[in-house]
Amino acid sequence: MTASAISSLSAPAGGARQAIKANARPSSGFDAKLEATRALLVQAAAHPGAGGVTQASSLGAEDVVITHLINALALDIPVFVLETGALHRETLALLERTEATSRAPVRVYHPQHEQVIEFVRREGQDAMYRSLELRKQCCGIRKMEPLARALAGRSGWITGLRREQSNARADVPAVDTSEVASKGLTKFNPLADWTWGDVWHYIAHHDVDYNPLHDQFFPSVGCAPCTRAISLGEDFRAGRWWWEDEAAKECGLHVKAA
Repeated sequence: MTASAISSLSAPAGGARQAIKANARPSSGFDAKLEATRALLVQAAAHPGAGGVTQASSLGAEDVVITHLINALALDIPVFVLETGALHRETLALLERTEATSRAPVRVYHPQHEQVIEFVRREGQDAMYRSLELRKQCCGIRKMEPLARALAGRSGWITGLRREQSNARADVPAVDTSEVASKGLTKFNPLADWTWGDVWHYIAHHDVDYNPLHDQFFPSVGCAPCTRAISLGEDFRAGRWWWEDEAAKECGLHVKAA
């Protein structure tokens, strides 16, 4: 898709903001949560280490909130996005808009082209549907290797993980030091105790640009082949790798070592 074609996919129109209409309901403690989040981001910006911290953004609802806060607080925290080569056009359009408007620098990391070509040549475009092993190989090439480059030399990173997202994330701490010994990284999760309603209340109140796929019942947005809309009553992450067992539904970015 050309840059002009991507640009033509504008931000969601006011009358079409179904995600805001359906979800923007803050919890009773939202104001206190917001203040704690701001304080944690300030703490993250001052985290010791030559490389400093960076925000990992998938351009999902949580991540656009964090980027907005980083910009509003004028923090010296760069943002990175993993452009896997398999993102929805709506996500690519939001990436272009974010690069154009963000005060914080936005760096895009791509997978190694030769590795992608070789994997697709060997296993086919639909390899991820054939086995968990092949799906994880695809995630390794398109996400994990670029992530390693994005975090190289950093002392920490900021994510949009929330405890409400899934059972696997139910114990997410605001500050996670479990990677310090193995990777030298502190992980900051400033929205850990936010609800989905909190996220959308912030987006609505501050008129934050977001991925229009959220208006089409995509609460979680990843690569196009591995993401679908969910139905009423389905789990929040039911649209991610929906053909797999629930326990397997992570790409590896946020899986702790045993």
